[in-house]
Amino acid sequence: MNTRELIKIEDDYFINTFTRQPVVLDHGEGVRVTDIDGNEYLDMFAGIAVNALGHNHPKLVKAIQNQAEKLIHISSIYYNEPALVYAKKLIDKTGFDRIFYANSGAEANEGAIKLAIKYTGKSEVISAVESFHGRTSMTLAATGHADYQEPFRAILPDGFINVEYNNIEALKEAITQNTAAIIVEPIQGEGGVNIPDIGYLKEIEKICHENNIVFIVDEVQTGFGRCGALFAHELFDVKPDIMTMAKGIGGGVPMGGILATEKVASAFVPGDHGTTFGGGPLVCAAANAVLDVFEDENILENVNEVGEYFIGELKKLDKDIIADVRGKGLMVGVELIKPGAEYVDKLREAGFLINCTADKVLRFVPPLIITKDDIDEFIKALDEIL
Repeated sequence: MNTRELIKIEDDYFINTFTRQPVVLDHGEGVRVTDIDGNEYLDMFAGIAVNALGHNHPKLVKAIQNQAEKLIHISSIYYNEPALVYAKKLIDKTGFDRIFYANSGAEANEGAIKLAIKYTGKSEVISAVESFHGRTSMTLAATGHADYQEPFRAILPDGFINVEYNNIEALKEAITQNTAAIIVEPIQGEGGVNIPDIGYLKEIEKICHENNIVFIVDEVQTGFGRCGALFAHELFDVKPDIMTMAKGIGGGVPMGGILATEKVASAFVPGDHGTTFGGGPLVCAAANAVLDVFEDENILENVNEVGEYFIGELKKLDKDIIADVRGKGLMVGVELIKPGAEYVDKLREAGFLINCTADKVLRFVPPLIITKDDIDEFIKALDEIL
């Protein structure tokens, strides 16, 4: 079938929840993908910051193939070696004490909030305006987007308070004796690649410790090297009680997780939370491969070097239409003075896949293996199109 025929299948049969780009992608190699018509694109979006190692990375593919030949799924009733090996690897790298495997960022955040409520015995959660924590009822209540919340207002749980991001006074004013947790992205992704003041997260950490509030850092988009450290909260010298993760963890396979301190994690006992698919052998084999490649191929060094170069080149673009350039590592946003959707279309037509978030912010979250030559190619096209 051709592109038109395939897209019509979605029009006829899918529940209408997505606005997609009019391409049917077929295969990828490194930082490039090709559609069924043979058109090649430089992927500056990486499946919404998921494909950390790009496409068809041989070590990741081999790990998935090898595990698929042995076991794909066994449920949470039994142990599996890849999950156990990965738990020790990640905990040794991060300094947390306990892990829970989930299937997505929303699931991870839902579980983290439940854990904080169980641990404290309180029921209020503070999050930031323009945040994004998921689309389950609980995580949607935490997500600080009124437009997303409004159609489901009647079923959203009580006790969720959204305050201005990077405004520590607004956060302090929202705290009550019933505050169980503060959940925050170290850098907001969907909100427009918003970077807080250097002391913002540190002040939240202090407030939480002084008031028996659980400090949750949502690293779903910022984690696994995206911002130049394994997890972005490291850049701000804080240690949360709970950290959530997903997206880049498995290099493309759907996986998420929760890391927590022993003190907080001990609140959960068997029956409090669970999962059928979380931590399966296939996804954990992939996650192990991703961590191994990070070490073997110096991925973090590449993120910092190429990310700094990318932001520097973007700042050289002398365009009246650009209001701001901001980012950390390879999580980069260019804020325009007008809506950016048309530039997503124009860049796609020129062979580049990007995204626009928060209406006016062109967001770039390419595979972490991208090179300076790739960046030069993209900058040239962006310059011409803007």
